[in-house]
Amino acid sequence: MPPDASATKKRLLDAALAEFAEHGLAGARVDRISEAASANKRLIYVYFTNKETLFETVIAHSIALLVEAVPFTPADLPGYAGALFDYMIVHPEHLRLSIWAGLERPVSVPFEKQSYQAKVAAIAASRTPDAAGAATHPADVLALVLGLATAWLGASPALRELASEDPFSAERLAAHRIALVAAVEALVRPR
Repeated sequence: MPPDASATKKRLLDAALAEFAEHGLAGARVDRISEAASANKRLIYVYFTNKETLFETVIAHSIALLVEAVPFTPADLPGYAGALFDYMIVHPEHLRLSIWAGLERPVSVPFEKQSYQAKVAAIAASRTPDAAGAATHPADVLALVLGLATAWLGASPALRELASEDPFSAERLAAHRIALVAAVEALVRPR
């Protein structure tokens, strides 16, 4: 009986996500991906054509995992920001992959753009005229929410070291999460 192709593809995607998050597109090595996935290197080319296509597929895979794990709640953007922060603390590879993708790709992948379009439309539909920043474009609101949710992880190590305790201690992360949720609340609460 032949091996299950879907299981092999999943192992390759998971290994590729870790590899691309660590090294980016240019630094990633197909040999390391196949070894980590316990799969023949040739299968990467059979399933994904080339490393660039694999990178695009991994970005879509990462977004799908994130969307599934952290449902978007336009009526509760502070709660969404807190949940996104929690997820990124446990799964920082998704943020690293996103940063690499922004550095190494001149254009967005369709799945990524569709994901953002749906969120921007949902923000627009859920806003009231008296919301703080009601004149602010929903894309700006989403960018600010995402930026705030990832700020601590994306901050310079020198800045994080200025915190009064270990930057990734439970106490420090809890304090930052409280500040993050309050900042998003101030951004979107009615005047």
